[in-house]
Amino acid sequence: MHVVVLAEFAVASGGAEKVAVESARALAEAGVDVTFIQGITGPADPLLIHPRIARIGLGHRDIWSRPRLEAAVSGIWDGGSAKRLTAALDGLGRPPDCIHVHQWTRSLSPSVFPVLLKRGVPVVVTLHDYFLACPNGVYYRFDLDHPCTKTPLSAGCIATPCDSQGRLHKLVRVGRSLATRGAIGDRRLDVVHVCDASRHRMGDLLGGMNLFHHRIDNPVASPEGAPSEPARGDCFAYVGRLTREKGADLVAEAAAKAGMRALFIGAGPLEESLRAMPQVEVMGWQSPDAVAAILRRRARALVAPSRWFETGPLTVYESLAAGIPVIASNRSGAAAAVLDGVTGFVVEPETTSVASAMTEFARDDLTNRLGRAAHARYWAAPMSAARHAEKLKSLYEFVTGDGSMLGIAESTSP
Repeated sequence: MHVVVLAEFAVASGGAEKVAVESARALAEAGVDVTFIQGITGPADPLLIHPRIARIGLGHRDIWSRPRLEAAVSGIWDGGSAKRLTAALDGLGRPPDCIHVHQWTRSLSPSVFPVLLKRGVPVVVTLHDYFLACPNGVYYRFDLDHPCTKTPLSAGCIATPCDSQGRLHKLVRVGRSLATRGAIGDRRLDVVHVCDASRHRMGDLLGGMNLFHHRIDNPVASPEGAPSEPARGDCFAYVGRLTREKGADLVAEAAAKAGMRALFIGAGPLEESLRAMPQVEVMGWQSPDAVAAILRRRARALVAPSRWFETGPLTVYESLAAGIPVIASNRSGAAAAVLDGVTGFVVEPETTSVASAMTEFARDDLTNRLGRAAHARYWAAPMSAARHAEKLKSLYEFVTGDGSMLGIAESTSP
Protein backbone atom coordinates (compact mmCIF):
# COMPACT_ATOMS: atom_id res chain seq x y z
CA MET A 1 0.00 0.00 0.00
CA HIS A 2 1.17 3.52 -0.82
CA VAL A 3 -0.20 6.47 1.20
CA VAL A 4 0.44 10.18 0.66
CA VAL A 5 0.52 12.16 3.92
CA LEU A 6 -0.05 15.88 3.41
CA ALA A 7 0.90 18.38 6.11
CA GLU A 8 2.10 21.97 6.31
CA PHE A 9 5.22 21.18 8.36
CA ALA A 10 7.54 18.18 8.70
CA VAL A 11 8.58 18.87 12.28
CA ALA A 12 6.69 18.24 15.52
CA SER A 13 6.18 21.91 16.43
CA GLY A 14 2.56 21.35 17.46
CA GLY A 15 0.04 18.60 18.04
CA ALA A 16 -1.16 18.21 14.43
CA GLU A 17 2.38 18.23 13.03
CA LYS A 18 3.54 15.77 15.67
CA VAL A 19 0.74 13.35 14.79
CA ALA A 20 1.45 13.67 11.04
CA VAL A 21 5.15 12.89 11.52
CA GLU A 22 4.73 10.10 14.07
CA SER A 23 1.93 8.41 12.15
CA ALA A 24 4.00 8.51 8.93
CA ARG A 25 6.87 6.80 10.71
CA ALA A 26 4.58 4.24 12.35
CA LEU A 27 2.96 3.42 9.01
CA ALA A 28 6.38 2.90 7.42
CA GLU A 29 7.39 0.55 10.22
CA ALA A 30 4.11 -1.33 9.66
CA GLY A 31 5.06 -1.96 6.03
CA VAL A 32 3.24 0.91 4.32
CA ASP A 33 5.03 3.01 1.69
CA VAL A 34 4.60 6.69 2.61
CA THR A 35 5.17 9.86 0.61
CA PHE A 36 5.21 12.78 3.04
CA ILE A 37 4.38 16.05 1.27
CA GLN A 38 5.41 19.11 3.25
CA GLY A 39 3.79 22.42 2.30
CA ILE A 40 6.01 24.98 4.01
CA THR A 41 9.77 25.14 3.47
CA GLY A 42 11.64 24.09 6.58
CA PRO A 43 13.43 21.28 8.39
CA ALA A 44 12.23 17.70 8.66
CA ASP A 45 12.00 15.54 11.74
CA PRO A 46 14.54 12.67 11.85
CA LEU A 47 11.57 10.32 12.28
CA LEU A 48 10.92 10.81 8.58
CA ILE A 49 14.23 9.18 7.69
CA HIS A 50 13.13 5.66 6.80
CA PRO A 51 13.50 3.44 3.70
CA ARG A 52 9.73 3.41 3.20
CA ILE A 53 9.30 7.19 3.51
CA ALA A 54 9.87 9.61 0.64
CA ARG A 55 9.57 13.33 1.40
CA ILE A 56 8.59 16.12 -0.99
CA GLY A 57 8.72 19.82 -0.14
CA LEU A 58 6.39 22.18 -2.03
CA GLY A 59 8.44 25.24 -1.10
CA HIS A 60 5.57 27.37 0.22
CA ARG A 61 5.83 30.25 2.65
CA ASP A 62 3.63 30.43 5.72
CA ILE A 63 0.82 32.87 4.89
CA TRP A 64 1.58 34.77 8.11
CA SER A 65 5.01 35.65 6.71
CA ARG A 66 3.51 37.25 3.55
CA PRO A 67 2.28 40.83 2.99
CA ARG A 68 -1.22 41.27 4.39
CA LEU A 69 -3.11 41.49 1.09
CA GLU A 70 -1.25 38.52 -0.37
CA ALA A 71 -1.83 36.56 2.83
CA ALA A 72 -5.57 37.29 2.74
CA VAL A 73 -5.98 36.33 -0.92
CA SER A 74 -3.77 33.22 -0.83
CA GLY A 75 -5.31 32.09 2.46
CA ILE A 76 -8.69 31.91 0.75
CA TRP A 77 -7.44 30.39 -2.52
CA ASP A 78 -3.86 29.82 -3.65
CA GLY A 79 -3.77 28.65 -7.26
CA GLY A 80 0.02 28.34 -7.19
CA SER A 81 -0.21 25.93 -4.28
CA ALA A 82 -2.65 23.76 -6.25
CA LYS A 83 -0.29 23.71 -9.24
CA ARG A 84 2.72 22.69 -7.15
CA LEU A 85 0.77 19.95 -5.43
CA THR A 86 -0.50 18.69 -8.80
CA ALA A 87 3.07 18.53 -10.12
CA ALA A 88 4.24 16.67 -7.02
CA LEU A 89 1.48 14.07 -7.29
CA ASP A 90 1.98 13.69 -11.06
CA GLY A 91 5.67 13.07 -10.47
CA LEU A 92 5.21 10.15 -8.09
CA GLY A 93 6.66 6.93 -9.46
CA ARG A 94 3.71 5.05 -8.04
CA PRO A 95 0.20 6.51 -7.60
CA PRO A 96 -1.14 6.53 -4.04
CA ASP A 97 -3.84 4.19 -2.83
CA CYS A 98 -5.02 6.82 -0.35
CA ILE A 99 -4.27 10.46 0.55
CA HIS A 100 -4.29 11.55 4.20
CA VAL A 101 -4.51 15.28 4.98
CA HIS A 102 -3.49 16.68 8.37
CA GLN A 103 -3.32 20.44 7.68
CA TRP A 104 -4.11 22.85 4.87
CA THR A 105 -4.73 26.33 6.37
CA ARG A 106 -1.20 27.70 6.79
CA SER A 107 -0.08 27.64 3.15
CA LEU A 108 -1.91 25.05 1.09
CA SER A 109 -5.36 26.72 1.15
CA PRO A 110 -8.68 25.15 0.08
CA SER A 111 -7.35 25.07 -3.51
CA VAL A 112 -5.71 21.72 -2.79
CA PHE A 113 -8.98 19.85 -2.25
CA PRO A 114 -10.04 19.71 -5.93
CA VAL A 115 -6.52 18.49 -6.74
CA LEU A 116 -6.80 15.69 -4.22
CA LEU A 117 -10.40 14.72 -4.83
CA LYS A 118 -10.03 14.35 -8.60
CA ARG A 119 -7.27 11.75 -8.19
CA GLY A 120 -9.85 9.01 -7.93
CA VAL A 121 -8.49 7.66 -4.62
CA PRO A 122 -9.95 8.08 -1.11
CA VAL A 123 -9.08 11.28 0.75
CA VAL A 124 -8.90 11.11 4.54
CA VAL A 125 -8.72 14.21 6.77
CA THR A 126 -7.80 14.07 10.46
CA LEU A 127 -9.75 16.73 12.36
CA HIS A 128 -7.16 18.10 14.78
CA ASP A 129 -9.28 21.24 15.12
CA TYR A 130 -12.56 22.68 13.82
CA PHE A 131 -11.39 24.37 10.59
CA LEU A 132 -13.50 22.12 8.38
CA ALA A 133 -16.57 23.62 10.08
CA CYS A 134 -15.62 26.83 11.90
CA PRO A 135 -13.91 29.90 10.35
CA ASN A 136 -11.59 30.56 13.32
CA GLY A 137 -10.78 26.87 13.70
CA VAL A 138 -11.48 26.48 17.41
CA TYR A 139 -15.23 27.12 17.66
CA TYR A 140 -14.49 29.72 20.32
CA ARG A 141 -15.62 33.31 21.03
CA PHE A 142 -12.36 35.18 21.62
CA ASP A 143 -14.43 38.30 22.27
CA LEU A 144 -16.18 36.57 25.18
CA ASP A 145 -13.56 34.02 26.30
CA HIS A 146 -16.14 31.28 25.91
CA PRO A 147 -16.96 28.45 23.48
CA CYS A 148 -19.14 29.43 20.53
CA THR A 149 -22.79 28.46 20.16
CA LYS A 150 -23.39 29.75 16.63
CA THR A 151 -24.01 27.57 13.60
CA PRO A 152 -20.85 27.84 11.47
CA LEU A 153 -21.25 30.14 8.43
CA SER A 154 -24.75 31.20 9.48
CA ALA A 155 -25.61 34.91 9.39
CA GLY A 156 -25.06 35.04 13.15
CA CYS A 157 -21.66 33.40 12.79
CA ILE A 158 -20.52 35.76 10.06
CA ALA A 159 -21.63 38.83 12.04
CA THR A 160 -19.97 37.72 15.30
CA PRO A 161 -16.60 39.40 16.08
CA CYS A 162 -15.15 36.17 17.46
CA ASP A 163 -11.72 36.13 15.83
CA SER A 164 -8.66 36.80 17.97
CA GLN A 165 -7.21 39.05 15.24
CA GLY A 166 -10.26 41.23 14.59
CA ARG A 167 -13.19 41.59 12.20
CA LEU A 168 -11.20 41.85 8.97
CA HIS A 169 -9.33 38.67 9.82
CA LYS A 170 -12.66 36.99 10.56
CA LEU A 171 -14.00 37.94 7.12
CA VAL A 172 -10.94 36.41 5.44
CA ARG A 173 -11.44 33.22 7.41
CA VAL A 174 -15.13 33.17 6.48
CA GLY A 175 -14.02 33.40 2.86
CA ARG A 176 -11.65 30.49 3.39
CA SER A 177 -14.40 28.38 5.00
CA LEU A 178 -16.79 29.09 2.13
CA ALA A 179 -14.02 28.24 -0.33
CA THR A 180 -13.33 24.97 1.50
CA ARG A 181 -17.01 23.96 1.40
CA GLY A 182 -17.18 24.86 -2.29
CA ALA A 183 -13.97 22.99 -3.13
CA ILE A 184 -15.20 19.80 -1.47
CA GLY A 185 -18.78 20.11 -2.68
CA ASP A 186 -20.76 16.88 -2.46
CA ARG A 187 -17.76 14.62 -2.97
CA ARG A 188 -17.06 11.98 -0.35
CA LEU A 189 -14.55 12.79 2.35
CA ASP A 190 -13.50 10.41 5.13
CA VAL A 191 -12.79 12.27 8.37
CA VAL A 192 -10.97 10.98 11.45
CA HIS A 193 -11.97 12.21 14.91
CA VAL A 194 -9.32 11.95 17.61
CA CYS A 195 -11.71 11.89 20.58
CA ASP A 196 -15.32 11.00 21.26
CA ALA A 197 -16.26 14.56 22.22
CA SER A 198 -15.02 15.88 18.88
CA ARG A 199 -17.00 13.23 17.01
CA HIS A 200 -20.24 14.17 18.73
CA ARG A 201 -19.69 17.92 18.45
CA MET A 202 -18.29 18.07 14.92
CA GLY A 203 -20.99 15.80 13.56
CA ASP A 204 -23.51 18.52 14.41
CA LEU A 205 -21.38 21.28 12.86
CA LEU A 206 -20.62 19.64 9.51
CA GLY A 207 -24.11 19.32 8.07
CA GLY A 208 -24.48 19.46 4.30
CA MET A 209 -21.24 17.63 3.54
CA ASN A 210 -20.83 14.08 2.26
CA LEU A 211 -18.72 12.80 5.12
CA PHE A 212 -17.89 9.39 6.53
CA HIS A 213 -16.83 9.61 10.18
CA HIS A 214 -14.15 7.44 11.85
CA ARG A 215 -12.69 7.42 15.39
CA ILE A 216 -8.96 6.79 15.84
CA ASP A 217 -6.87 7.94 18.82
CA ASN A 218 -3.74 9.95 18.18
CA PRO A 219 -0.44 8.12 18.71
CA VAL A 220 1.42 8.73 21.96
CA ALA A 221 5.17 8.25 21.62
CA SER A 222 5.91 7.49 25.27
CA PRO A 223 8.20 4.59 26.19
CA GLU A 224 6.95 2.34 28.94
CA GLY A 225 8.96 2.60 32.13
CA ALA A 226 8.60 2.93 35.86
CA PRO A 227 5.99 5.47 36.96
CA SER A 228 7.13 8.90 38.06
CA GLU A 229 7.13 9.97 41.69
CA PRO A 230 5.11 13.18 41.33
CA ALA A 231 5.19 13.91 45.08
CA ARG A 232 8.84 14.89 44.55
CA GLY A 233 7.73 17.64 42.17
CA ASP A 234 7.89 21.30 43.14
CA CYS A 235 5.34 22.79 40.73
CA PHE A 236 2.25 22.42 38.56
CA ALA A 237 3.19 22.22 34.90
CA TYR A 238 1.54 23.57 31.78
CA VAL A 239 2.80 22.49 28.34
CA GLY A 240 1.69 24.17 25.11
CA ARG A 241 1.03 27.50 23.50
CA LEU A 242 0.57 30.26 26.07
CA THR A 243 -2.89 31.56 25.20
CA ARG A 244 -6.14 32.36 26.99
CA GLU A 245 -8.22 29.82 25.07
CA LYS A 246 -5.84 27.07 26.30
CA GLY A 247 -6.10 28.45 29.84
CA ALA A 248 -2.46 29.32 30.49
CA ASP A 249 -3.53 32.33 32.56
CA LEU A 250 -5.81 30.10 34.64
CA VAL A 251 -2.84 27.97 35.69
CA ALA A 252 -0.91 30.99 36.98
CA GLU A 253 -3.93 32.50 38.73
CA ALA A 254 -4.98 29.20 40.31
CA ALA A 255 -1.44 28.44 41.48
CA ALA A 256 -1.23 31.86 43.13
CA LYS A 257 -4.59 31.29 44.81
CA ALA A 258 -3.47 27.86 46.04
CA GLY A 259 -0.05 29.11 47.16
CA MET A 260 1.72 26.86 44.66
CA ARG A 261 4.39 27.28 41.98
CA ALA A 262 3.55 27.13 38.24
CA LEU A 263 5.90 26.04 35.46
CA PHE A 264 5.19 26.88 31.81
CA ILE A 265 6.80 25.06 28.90
CA GLY A 266 5.91 26.82 25.66
CA ALA A 267 5.60 30.26 24.13
CA GLY A 268 2.80 32.54 23.01
CA PRO A 269 1.08 35.90 23.49
CA LEU A 270 0.74 35.53 27.29
CA GLU A 271 4.44 34.87 27.85
CA GLU A 272 5.36 38.40 28.97
CA SER A 273 2.44 38.74 31.40
CA LEU A 274 3.10 35.29 32.87
CA ARG A 275 6.77 36.05 33.46
CA ALA A 276 5.72 39.09 35.51
CA MET A 277 3.65 37.01 37.93
CA PRO A 278 5.05 35.71 41.25
CA GLN A 279 5.78 32.00 41.67
CA VAL A 280 5.81 31.52 37.88
CA GLU A 281 8.63 30.04 35.78
CA VAL A 282 8.48 30.17 31.96
CA MET A 283 10.94 27.88 30.17
CA GLY A 284 9.93 28.49 26.54
CA TRP A 285 9.70 25.78 23.90
CA GLN A 286 11.56 22.54 24.63
CA SER A 287 12.12 19.36 22.64
CA PRO A 288 9.71 16.47 23.35
CA ASP A 289 12.46 14.54 25.16
CA ALA A 290 13.30 17.58 27.27
CA VAL A 291 9.63 18.11 28.14
CA ALA A 292 9.29 14.50 29.29
CA ALA A 293 12.38 14.78 31.47
CA ILE A 294 11.30 18.09 33.00
CA LEU A 295 7.84 16.79 33.84
CA ARG A 296 9.25 13.67 35.50
CA ARG A 297 11.60 15.78 37.57
CA ARG A 298 9.45 18.79 38.42
CA ALA A 299 5.70 18.21 38.03
CA ARG A 300 3.32 17.26 40.83
CA ALA A 301 0.63 17.33 38.14
CA LEU A 302 0.06 18.54 34.61
CA VAL A 303 -2.64 21.21 34.26
CA ALA A 304 -4.59 21.46 30.97
CA PRO A 305 -7.49 23.84 31.66
CA SER A 306 -8.62 24.65 28.10
CA ARG A 307 -11.50 27.08 27.72
CA TRP A 308 -12.16 25.88 24.16
CA PHE A 309 -13.38 22.43 23.14
CA GLU A 310 -9.86 21.16 22.57
CA THR A 311 -9.65 17.84 20.75
CA GLY A 312 -6.46 16.75 22.56
CA PRO A 313 -4.07 17.73 23.93
CA LEU A 314 -1.38 15.07 23.54
CA THR A 315 0.39 16.25 26.69
CA VAL A 316 -2.47 14.86 28.80
CA TYR A 317 -1.91 11.33 27.49
CA GLU A 318 1.88 11.65 27.67
CA SER A 319 1.67 12.72 31.33
CA LEU A 320 -0.65 9.86 32.25
CA ALA A 321 1.73 7.46 30.50
CA ALA A 322 4.57 8.75 32.67
CA GLY A 323 2.57 8.37 35.87
CA ILE A 324 1.94 12.09 36.32
CA PRO A 325 -1.60 13.04 37.42
CA VAL A 326 -3.57 15.53 35.33
CA ILE A 327 -5.94 18.38 36.11
CA ALA A 328 -8.01 18.59 32.91
CA SER A 329 -10.74 20.91 31.71
CA ASN A 330 -14.11 19.27 31.28
CA ARG A 331 -14.23 20.93 27.83
CA SER A 332 -11.21 19.03 26.55
CA GLY A 333 -11.58 15.81 24.61
CA ALA A 334 -8.65 14.40 26.59
CA ALA A 335 -10.66 14.75 29.80
CA ALA A 336 -12.23 11.40 28.95
CA ALA A 337 -8.83 9.83 29.67
CA VAL A 338 -8.70 11.30 33.19
CA LEU A 339 -10.66 9.42 35.84
CA ASP A 340 -11.75 12.09 38.30
CA GLY A 341 -10.29 11.48 41.75
CA VAL A 342 -8.37 8.41 40.54
CA THR A 343 -5.81 9.57 37.94
CA GLY A 344 -6.31 13.30 38.40
CA PHE A 345 -9.21 15.76 38.44
CA VAL A 346 -11.64 17.00 35.80
CA VAL A 347 -12.69 20.58 36.49
CA GLU A 348 -14.45 23.61 35.11
CA PRO A 349 -11.92 25.90 33.39
CA GLU A 350 -12.07 28.68 35.97
CA THR A 351 -9.65 29.82 38.64
CA THR A 352 -11.37 28.57 41.80
CA SER A 353 -11.99 25.04 40.46
CA VAL A 354 -8.42 24.66 39.21
CA ALA A 355 -7.00 26.04 42.48
CA SER A 356 -9.17 23.66 44.51
CA ALA A 357 -7.82 20.70 42.53
CA MET A 358 -4.26 21.94 43.06
CA THR A 359 -4.70 22.01 46.84
CA GLU A 360 -5.51 18.29 46.77
CA PHE A 361 -1.93 17.65 45.68
CA ALA A 362 -0.53 19.06 48.92
CA ARG A 363 -0.75 15.48 50.22
CA ASP A 364 2.23 13.43 49.02
CA ASP A 365 0.47 10.10 49.52
CA LEU A 366 -2.50 11.14 47.37
CA THR A 367 -0.24 12.62 44.71
CA ASN A 368 1.79 9.42 44.33
CA ARG A 369 -1.33 7.26 44.44
CA LEU A 370 -2.93 9.22 41.60
CA GLY A 371 0.31 9.00 39.64
CA ARG A 372 0.56 5.23 40.03
CA ALA A 373 -3.08 4.81 39.01
CA ALA A 374 -2.54 7.04 35.96
CA HIS A 375 0.43 4.94 34.86
CA ALA A 376 -1.35 1.62 35.41
CA ARG A 377 -4.56 2.63 33.62
CA TYR A 378 -2.73 4.13 30.64
CA TRP A 379 -0.48 1.09 30.08
CA ALA A 380 -3.41 -1.29 30.36
CA ALA A 381 -4.45 0.08 26.94
CA PRO A 382 -1.59 2.22 25.57
CA MET A 383 -2.13 4.57 22.63
CA SER A 384 1.08 3.42 20.96
CA ALA A 385 2.28 4.45 17.51
CA ALA A 386 2.12 0.80 16.39
CA ARG A 387 -1.51 0.49 17.50
CA HIS A 388 -2.31 3.79 15.75
CA ALA A 389 -0.71 2.54 12.53
CA GLU A 390 -2.76 -0.66 12.59
CA LYS A 391 -5.94 1.37 12.99
CA LEU A 392 -4.92 3.59 10.07
CA LYS A 393 -4.12 0.59 7.89
CA SER A 394 -7.56 -0.85 8.63
CA LEU A 395 -9.12 2.49 7.72
CA TYR A 396 -7.18 2.73 4.44
CA GLU A 397 -8.14 -0.83 3.52
CA PHE A 398 -11.76 -0.06 4.33
CA VAL A 399 -11.98 3.13 2.25
CA THR A 400 -10.17 1.52 -0.68
CA GLY A 401 -12.50 -1.47 -0.56
CA ASP A 402 -9.76 -3.91 0.41
CA GLY A 403 -10.89 -4.65 3.95
CA SER A 404 -13.48 -4.09 6.65
CA MET A 405 -13.49 -2.17 9.89
CA LEU A 406 -15.01 -2.96 13.25
CA GLY A 407 -17.64 -0.33 13.90
CA ILE A 408 -18.28 0.64 10.29
CA ALA A 409 -18.00 4.36 9.67
CA GLU A 410 -21.05 6.55 10.07
CA SER A 411 -21.94 8.65 7.05
CA THR A 412 -23.33 12.18 6.95
CA SER A 413 -24.78 13.09 3.58
CA PRO A 414 -25.94 16.48 2.30
